[in-house]
Amino acid sequence: MVRTENGFAPKAGALIEELNQIRDLRSPDMPLWDLIEFDPLLDSTNVRSEQWNSIADTIAMYYDKYDGFVVLHGTDTLAYSASALSFMLEGLDKPVVFTGAQIPLCELRSDGRDNLITSLMIADDGIIREVSLCFGDAILRGNRAIKYSADGMVAFTSPNCNKLADAGISIEYNHAAISEYVKNSLHSGHLNAVRLKESRIAVIKVVPGIQFEIFEPIMCESLDGLVLETFGKGNIPDYDPALSRLINEASRCGTIVVVCTQCPAGTVSLGTYEAGSALVRAGAVSGGNMTTEAAITKLTYLLSKDLPKEEIRRLMKTDLRGEITT
Repeated sequence: MVRTENGFAPKAGALIEELNQIRDLRSPDMPLWDLIEFDPLLDSTNVRSEQWNSIADTIAMYYDKYDGFVVLHGTDTLAYSASALSFMLEGLDKPVVFTGAQIPLCELRSDGRDNLITSLMIADDGIIREVSLCFGDAILRGNRAIKYSADGMVAFTSPNCNKLADAGISIEYNHAAISEYVKNSLHSGHLNAVRLKESRIAVIKVVPGIQFEIFEPIMCESLDGLVLETFGKGNIPDYDPALSRLINEASRCGTIVVVCTQCPAGTVSLGTYEAGSALVRAGAVSGGNMTTEAAITKLTYLLSKDLPKEEIRRLMKTDLRGEITT
């Protein structure tokens, strides 16, 4: 990012100029690195599946040449991209570390310098051989992270999963959390980068007094998937039967309905309360303690593999990359 009359915006070639001024990147203690810059550069608010495919394709293209990869990315959609790549990179056995900055690298107080240096060291160590997100003093599982603050330096958190590492005076790895991923994921060493197809997925956040009928025009004809952000452990208001009718109709049309909780921490448990039992009867799938970011990108990934709908429903409840606690 560079300053413009309309605010900060990406500029081709600006990054390498900034990196060349950081002496520590040329330290003997730093790994050798190359920079691959995408064209065009985008503000992360404009990132979508097309860019996720480009990142995955690039990693696959250079997979045998490098020991690890660091992806520099704007913070607004960083958690979405880290989640998406965690599913797309089947068989990943090398570090892929996403990082960014709250203050652009061109600014005096930028946090980008330290985030980049730590990310390069994490990628070089080769201990966290999955998609992770490095920000500040925390290294988080990519598909467990959420953006926590719009303006604080502690920008990301992982409420339902322990940190993979702490970056203090030294980098302290949480080997228990790392090994849990190895046990549950496709960690074969043979990389297969699955390209995402355009999927029509909607997200509805349930609020007090919501009028579900306004969503009826899009529910059946247009949607491949629906992520519902519900109250608490998967509860919806039952004053209006419209939602149950809509979910039933969506399921009949083949739409995959996934239920997440609005609470940053905790898990969905459909049917625990009467207010959520209608979702069970309608064929909705519990998202457990997945983040909304992970639920959306995992659903996009599974839809892109052209699997039978029942298999997609089963896999949405199955831990594939450490994204859900079972």
